[in-house]
Amino acid sequence: MTAPDPHARPLSQVVRDLSSSEAQSMSLGEVVDALGASALAGLILVFGLACALPLPPGATTVFGLPLVLLSPQLLFDQARPWLPRRLRERRMSMADLRGAFQRMTPWLTRMEALSRPRLGFVVGVQGRRLIGLICTVFALVLILPIPLGNMLPATAVSVLSLALIQRDGAIAMAGYVLAAASVGVLVLAANLVGAVIKTGLSMLLPA
Repeated sequence: MTAPDPHARPLSQVVRDLSSSEAQSMSLGEVVDALGASALAGLILVFGLACALPLPPGATTVFGLPLVLLSPQLLFDQARPWLPRRLRERRMSMADLRGAFQRMTPWLTRMEALSRPRLGFVVGVQGRRLIGLICTVFALVLILPIPLGNMLPATAVSVLSLALIQRDGAIAMAGYVLAAASVGVLVLAANLVGAVIKTGLSMLLPA
């Protein structure tokens, strides 16, 4: 597959083209190459959106695993995305990919229409590293089987990566708000689970 120039077309168009592929399956490496060798933030956006969509159980683990490897590369200011050969060669059903790509395309189009270069200092080198740190932490959350617990962190990852692509500091600040809300929800959920477990043990075990 010939890798298109990510600067020549918006990411939404690249994803739309991927969804129209007639192949029976596609490797993760082919998706990476199609998005462009320098589109690290674009890859994080695509996999983040995939995790935010209502997909079959286990899908967030599949799409979240590349995020675990890609997000730290933002943190260390890596210019070119890297994935191990085994992961690059992992093939996915085109039926599943097509559904995910078709669902995310309208969202990408809307997000691109609302964003523009502004407040560049927010998405500079230090901002890029901060976003990389946040995305790395949330990527570790996304690979966990948490029912309905992945949508908000995945949305935060998507918004923050879009901010890097569009050089939009205002979008980045919105992403930080979503990230803070995600942490709050995850802490609340952890406390609730802990309380339920504690209550269950107290009922089963004698005082």
